[in-house]
Amino acid sequence: MMNEEKQKLRKQIAAQKKLYAEAQLSEWSSSLLQKLEDHPRFKRAQTVLLYHSLPDEVQTHKFIEKWEKSKRIVLPVIKGDELELRIYNGIRNLKPGCFGIGEPADGTLVEEQDIELAIIPGVAFDRQGNRLGRGKGYYDRTLYRLRHTYRIGICFGFQLLDKIPAESSDQKMNEVWTENGRVSETQYPL
Repeated sequence: MMNEEKQKLRKQIAAQKKLYAEAQLSEWSSSLLQKLEDHPRFKRAQTVLLYHSLPDEVQTHKFIEKWEKSKRIVLPVIKGDELELRIYNGIRNLKPGCFGIGEPADGTLVEEQDIELAIIPGVAFDRQGNRLGRGKGYYDRTLYRLRHTYRIGICFGFQLLDKIPAESSDQKMNEVWTENGRVSETQYPL
């Protein structure tokens, strides 16, 4: 039953994304990430887990390029059922992974305890910090291992829902941000 609810929400969000032009999503992405740059945790963090965005996600490509010289940027690489966390070492060293997502081809593996901040995509989030992913569980398994890392979920405003069905294996965010800034801060324990 819960999986059916989650699938229905994924389809609803996918339909909503099609209502917006690429230029609009890009503008919202830029606005969100500019606000996030002022976050005290982002300012302090030396090692930040990001993601190389798909076209329908908050666009992170320029953000990664902007910050790669002053922070250690970590990107996920899909290996079987898990995500390896590798240091980003430039656009030329990215290769398309199994879902067409840019992944570091030869970046150094990062010790999980070194990641101070994780900026996480999602299909949808709610104000309680719950996240709806694409359904494969990659981020939930990774975030379980990173349970001491501060987590910020990012999405477009239309992806913020009142309530997302959540299971015990689903990993919560400490905060959720949209193009309007922080919309949720939970007391999720680290």
